[in-house]
Amino acid sequence: MLSRLADVLVPTVGRLTVTADADAVLAPGSIIAANHTSLADPAIVLAALHRLDVHPVVMAAAGLWRIPLLGRALTREGHIPVHRNDPRASHALDLAAAALREGRLILIYAEGGIPTRKDASEAAPAPFRTGLSRLAQRTGAPVIPVGQAGARRVTSGNPAKQLAGLATAPLRRPDLHVHVGAPVRLSGDSAATSTRQAHGAVTAAWRTAAAQLGESAALAA
Repeated sequence: MLSRLADVLVPTVGRLTVTADADAVLAPGSIIAANHTSLADPAIVLAALHRLDVHPVVMAAAGLWRIPLLGRALTREGHIPVHRNDPRASHALDLAAAALREGRLILIYAEGGIPTRKDASEAAPAPFRTGLSRLAQRTGAPVIPVGQAGARRVTSGNPAKQLAGLATAPLRRPDLHVHVGAPVRLSGDSAATSTRQAHGAVTAAWRTAAAQLGESAALAA
């Protein structure tokens, strides 16, 4: 339901295009790792994946489950709440590993949060937390890097600016782009090493997406 809803709503706030590497394969039991820049980008990524006939289980902040209608929908569809800085955080990896064994695809945001920048410009992904690499090492699942650009043109900044961005986006309809990279098998003898590998793959996918929007300044940073 969330994927279908995203694919309906996203075109009302922006012009979404999607590309993929020639060897990009969204195989069952894979981990999809995307960069996180805005409250809008999960919907944008889900809409892009829906166009590729992929409907992943999303690992998302547990606070979303406290929103009555949304929380029930997330639970019904098997999405996974992540309790940050909480002993229950490890349980999210258990649930994700179980979903991967069932052949589901998992969408994870390894940065662990949205950047606090006030402007709407693009920037490379922030350093990743180790949950992604630990999940990949535990399950042997390949990681599919996804880069999105343009979400901050929909909504970014402080709460007032975010609301203003959402209100005016249907009039502005900014360009949005999602790029799916080829799957990678994380290697290395430590979580830190494989985390850097995953970060590099997602950064490369983001650079491709940003280039589609002409974000040359971001690419040079």
